[in-house]
Amino acid sequence: MSEASIFTPDDVPPISNRLELLAPAKNAEFGMEAILHGADAVYIGGPKFGARLTAGNSIEDIARLCSFAHKYHAQVFVALNTILMDDELGAAQKLIWKLYEAGADALIVQDMGVLQLDLPPIALHASTQMDNRTAEKAVFLEHVGFSQVVLARELGLSQIREVAAHTKMQLEFFVHGALCVAYSGLCNLSHAFSNRSANRGECSQMCRLPGELKTRQGEVLAQNEHLLSLKDNNQTDNLEALIDAGVRSFKIEGRLKDIKYVKNVTAHYRQELDKIIARRPELKASSHGRSTHSFTPNPEKTFNRGRTDYFVNDRSQGVSDFRSPKYIGEDVGSVKRLGKNFIEVSSTHAFNNGDGLCYFPENYATAKQSDDKLQGLRINRAEGLILHVLMVPGDLKVGMTIYRNRDQAFEAVLGKESSKRSIDVDIKLSDTADGISMVMTDIYGHQGTVSFALDKQPANDQQSAGKKLRKQLGKLGSTDFVAREISITTEQVWFAPTSVINGLRRDVVAALEKARIDEYRRPKPWKHNLDAMYPSKHLSYLANVANQKSKDFYLQHGVIEIEDTYEKNGITEEVPLMVTKHCLRFNFNLCPKEVPGIKAEPMILKIGKDVLKLVFDCPKCEMLVVGANRQVPNEGRG
Repeated sequence: MSEASIFTPDDVPPISNRLELLAPAKNAEFGMEAILHGADAVYIGGPKFGARLTAGNSIEDIARLCSFAHKYHAQVFVALNTILMDDELGAAQKLIWKLYEAGADALIVQDMGVLQLDLPPIALHASTQMDNRTAEKAVFLEHVGFSQVVLARELGLSQIREVAAHTKMQLEFFVHGALCVAYSGLCNLSHAFSNRSANRGECSQMCRLPGELKTRQGEVLAQNEHLLSLKDNNQTDNLEALIDAGVRSFKIEGRLKDIKYVKNVTAHYRQELDKIIARRPELKASSHGRSTHSFTPNPEKTFNRGRTDYFVNDRSQGVSDFRSPKYIGEDVGSVKRLGKNFIEVSSTHAFNNGDGLCYFPENYATAKQSDDKLQGLRINRAEGLILHVLMVPGDLKVGMTIYRNRDQAFEAVLGKESSKRSIDVDIKLSDTADGISMVMTDIYGHQGTVSFALDKQPANDQQSAGKKLRKQLGKLGSTDFVAREISITTEQVWFAPTSVINGLRRDVVAALEKARIDEYRRPKPWKHNLDAMYPSKHLSYLANVANQKSKDFYLQHGVIEIEDTYEKNGITEEVPLMVTKHCLRFNFNLCPKEVPGIKAEPMILKIGKDVLKLVFDCPKCEMLVVGANRQVPNEGRG
């Protein structure tokens, strides 16, 4: 990188008032829909090295997405956030250059070995896989060249404020979607038991399986419950508090979710942020244009496991739902009457043919299999609150709660074109020496100008011709622009064929589009201060150091002792495989801080045939899931 193309943190003003809604993109099409529905930026996986192994994309598709995004001055971040083995560094460096050439705005990085490569002038974001919890860590990341940091999901408002007070990086925070039960990057359960490394994009989601919980003395506290499965994140009610704490990038989880989830959830948070911006004129969106939606967004109507705001407002019950890791849906009433092929429900909701319903049988807590817990059925025909089905299940009883996890009418709307993004412009038609010129100026100050030689002949009916001309100039329906003001300042309304005005309008639209693209600037990387000191002298296997360049980086920044990542180090004895703020002692009212006289003795968690020990670090309010590695170290895969 050349010094001229690099910012230092001192060049950057304190916390920006530009708010960024950051949406997931499984592929280019998903990313484009996210932008149309209001995203200011999207994040997407490249061909390799992303933390969602099955959500990779070609360079060509990423280039196509970047071109689309930049029309709205929206950004594209590429997730290159797995740990890398030594023999992968060369390929990673080549890929990064290709991503930069494709137009990517930033890389989301976990492996510090990336900073030792020959990099193009591309901005770097610190992945949540780095376990970004403290102000000290944030300050270090800022000094070594990161301009944006993805904070740990477990942080509360006071902790976020503390980080914001010490760094000029943009703070990014997950506001919606699935929650990893572990501090991100501090989980080796999947690798230990299935040889699928979460740090390499292959998490087996062992934490979503049912298990049995026992005390040290053998007392059974829970059976066949999903004890490590959390509800989904939903920070709708905390957005303004997060803004005031210093968050400026609001991230939606879901690179493996379907397109309807992306549309619905992105539109929901766009509308919520816009309400705040409308009340607080000092805030603004970080991209251009406004999205109008053909539906009323409702995040309860697309995949979620129930909602929690996790630890943003400190620890509370309700973070998890031990019943099922599936999409239960919204509570839509209870069973009032049953027939052979129909259900009458007590509800205030309207039902549709094709709706999906589910319920928990009376014996769900003792069901032998996870799938026995949540039962589902489909409505063939809805007649008010009489719901006709193929056959009423025998375990469905009067009085049971009914949930809807598929709203057919809502799904049908989302299956079509459901949003348009537009930019307001002013149009001015004026005289030139030999004809007329049209200037189109968007509300951000970009301008397109086109002139046309015209034999100036006054129109016969000035009033009628002026009205017709104004209407023609404002016909922007198939473009990204909407006319706000149209001014005609020519000496008179000149006669001009409709084809001439239409051609002039098309040309000025093209000129404005070109001006907007030409004036778009990608963010520049921040300077890597080689003298910055890492806040710790020792790094355990939990730091996920997998290659020599990563070791060199930490040694250069003051670390003395570095262990290999769990995937490589050959540990076979019992060690913490997961560190989590989710605490089963708290869930079962056995927290020593809450119940006097209780000791924080270890517990036993059995998932299938695998037995894990739970150890509680009460001063830190953390639970450690301890187990032994069943796998043989393999440097070639996770």
